[in-house]
Amino acid sequence: MAKNTICLWYDKDAEAAARFYAETFPDSAVGAVHRAPSDYPSGKADDVLTVEFTVAGVPCIGLNGGPAFKHNEAFSFQIATDDQDETDRYWNAIVGNGGQESACGWCKDKWGVSWQITPRVLIEALAAGGDEAKRAFDAMMGIRKIDVAAIKAARRG
Repeated sequence: MAKNTICLWYDKDAEAAARFYAETFPDSAVGAVHRAPSDYPSGKADDVLTVEFTVAGVPCIGLNGGPAFKHNEAFSFQIATDDQDETDRYWNAIVGNGGQESACGWCKDKWGVSWQITPRVLIEALAAGGDEAKRAFDAMMGIRKIDVAAIKAARRG
């Protein structure tokens, strides 16, 4: 087990979420699935309690803790993409599987986990600073799924 692991709280679908992430993102997998040894406040003995998984190489544990806590935008996975096809593929997988769009390259999966699907061209433009960064930032602020061509055009002025 990794020394530092992200723990994500789910109502009851940690295993389904982990399997979706493993099918969607490279360098992702589902590891051990642990079942509750006895009844607990939000479940019964033998229910899935935790799931070990990785998302794009990041170790995680999904905890089926019940409905007490909900995900929010204070935590998100940021997935860097190389082109529009990759951006579209991840965005469409998340939104098309019961998720929802947000602004500036953000979306939520059907479990409420926030994702930033961010083309590298945007990251590079913002890192460039100056007018180029401002134009790219302004272009990003007006869209939901990042449009690589729009960001490249904004960079050029």
